[in-house]
Amino acid sequence: MKIIAYLVIFVLVSISVYAEDGHNLWLRYSNPISVNVVCVKSSPTLTLARQELQMGWKGEPGASVSLVIKADKAIRGDGYRISKNAIQANTEFGILYGVFELLRRQQTGEGIQDEISNPSYDRRILNHWDNLNGSVERGYAGQSIFWREGKDAWTVTETDKILWQEYARANASIGINGSVLNNVNASQLILTKECLQRVKAIADVLRPYGIRTYLSVKFSSPALIGGIKTSDPLNPEVAKWWKDKVKDIYSLIPDFGGFLVKANSEGQPGPQDFGRTHADGANMLADALSPYGGIVMWRAFVYSTSNEDRAKQAYLEFMPLDGQFRDNVIIQVKNGPVDFQPREPFSPLFGAMKETTVMPELQITQEYLGHSIHLAFLAPLWEEFLQSDTYQKGPGSTVAHCTDGSIFPQKYSAIAGVSNIGLDANWCGHPFAQANWYAFGRLAWNSSIRSELIADEWIKLTFGRTTTNANGATSDLSIDWNLNFLSPVKQMMLDSREAIVDYMMPLGLHHIFSANGHYGPGPWWAPKGMRKDWTPPYFHQSDTLGIGFDRTPSTRGSNGAGQYQEPLRSVFSDPSTCPEAYLLWFHHLPWDYRMKSGRTLWDELCIHYDGGVQKVRQFQKIWDQAERYVDRDRFVDVQKRLRDQSLNALEWKDACLLYFQQFSRKPFPYNFERPMYNLDYLIEKDTKRVGNYH
Repeated sequence: MKIIAYLVIFVLVSISVYAEDGHNLWLRYSNPISVNVVCVKSSPTLTLARQELQMGWKGEPGASVSLVIKADKAIRGDGYRISKNAIQANTEFGILYGVFELLRRQQTGEGIQDEISNPSYDRRILNHWDNLNGSVERGYAGQSIFWREGKDAWTVTETDKILWQEYARANASIGINGSVLNNVNASQLILTKECLQRVKAIADVLRPYGIRTYLSVKFSSPALIGGIKTSDPLNPEVAKWWKDKVKDIYSLIPDFGGFLVKANSEGQPGPQDFGRTHADGANMLADALSPYGGIVMWRAFVYSTSNEDRAKQAYLEFMPLDGQFRDNVIIQVKNGPVDFQPREPFSPLFGAMKETTVMPELQITQEYLGHSIHLAFLAPLWEEFLQSDTYQKGPGSTVAHCTDGSIFPQKYSAIAGVSNIGLDANWCGHPFAQANWYAFGRLAWNSSIRSELIADEWIKLTFGRTTTNANGATSDLSIDWNLNFLSPVKQMMLDSREAIVDYMMPLGLHHIFSANGHYGPGPWWAPKGMRKDWTPPYFHQSDTLGIGFDRTPSTRGSNGAGQYQEPLRSVFSDPSTCPEAYLLWFHHLPWDYRMKSGRTLWDELCIHYDGGVQKVRQFQKIWDQAERYVDRDRFVDVQKRLRDQSLNALEWKDACLLYFQQFSRKPFPYNFERPMYNLDYLIEKDTKRVGNYH
């Protein structure tokens, strides 16, 4: 009996040892091999680089690795040159990035050549939509890692510092070098003494990892906390208040990055409240930051209550101001012209503003892609966006090239991602949501890297080598693992975004979510008194004649297509040449419009919705077959979330098609899975969820 008892204890201990909660992300070092690190210089950052090599070395035992800071014109910014046994950079941060790259190559089995890697963007920034009370707007992974409420809200603990250090290390490992610590819907309190002391504490932890801190600021702060009657940007007293505040910030945080501003958008105050322009407001802040090397990231997410097509408004607002901004102002533009939809054409502002620096804003958190319930690998979405050709300087004028400084002269280049990070043990809620944090960093460093490679790296780093199955047995990268785990799981990730587009909003449909936090379908939602461009019917325009938003130059259209450079303007305006992925974004078409497949538009919609549901069911089968390669905690967690995703995908399919069928008056195709739900039930269920949502 004693022997049996000992065996039971051994098994339980083994399982607990091998269980993983995902907290180590893609940095799961184990059993390091001895290595000799040679570096003649010393600094906190170089010490971190040395420690990383000693913790994660998988190369030749006892090898010597040289870390050399030496000027090289071929190396730009914090880029680096790596080989099997040496890393050279112009900066100590470049050394740290090179160390992480060398270790990544070793762990994934990629070849290591003598090569240079330079970042695509100078500033690669996470935007945290974290509130000072600890909540996170559009956050699906718990409370803020930076802020909390209560009597100890300003107390900095050792636990805080450890968490911030882990966060900084993860960011440095993928080349992220900036963090905006608070929500774009900013509180004026972020600029108070107590808050700035906490910001200083955070910045001190992030600094050795090469991460600058930034703050979102409320434009009306001078009037709210400065004792001034106005916040007019052309008022000398207001300008002086901002200059004094910036001076105070830099006295605490000498490497402070600058401000992010949401102004005159969705109720936020801004310069237009005083009859001034966005350029007036941004330039006033830019002048305060300029002596210290700080920047202003001024968001272009601006739209008003008007009859003008919402997708056109940012372009109409900012294009007349092109060339009027200071050189340390960057206009931060969402990837699409509406709002982080599962699929949008790129915003026409990219490339169109030729005399103003523009930066992309991507959304890592899955506000519109199933929160942290749905599996949605977003690298294909971002790759599609960054490689979209604007034609502003002829063919090859991709969004990436229009924003990274290779086409237009600019002092800075930058890219931002809205964070999906919270206090959950695994940081991101869904285990696979970690891949989007990872993918943003990799694409921010190298905008031309392929989604397939990112997925391959992430899977190997996150599940490979030390991954254990439910019985506690370890596995290694092998032919069996590659064939039966890596290959199918990677394909599942690569297909996941397209599956979501299919079961939510195929063929260019957009923004038809329930009002319940943008989760679940709500094509019917249009309460009395609600502004039209906050309701799904405004975007899908369904009627008995057809479906879709007419953005052509026709008498009925908004001519949103006209904001694009030729040949895109003509391509988008003609339904016969418009890519079908954007068809209903630019066109209102009859239900029996003939698609390239030969099917009617109605039948094509049905096939897409049904296909999306079937893809998620296939994901469930793929994951179930992966059980023996994954530790039980993460396996069960993903399995449950896929089950919930499958049910929600079915709701999307049934809700949208039953609702649209009221207008199309057409039967479902014979090879289509019949609805499982009744429309009345889904509308009632949604109404109960929404409640008094406003």
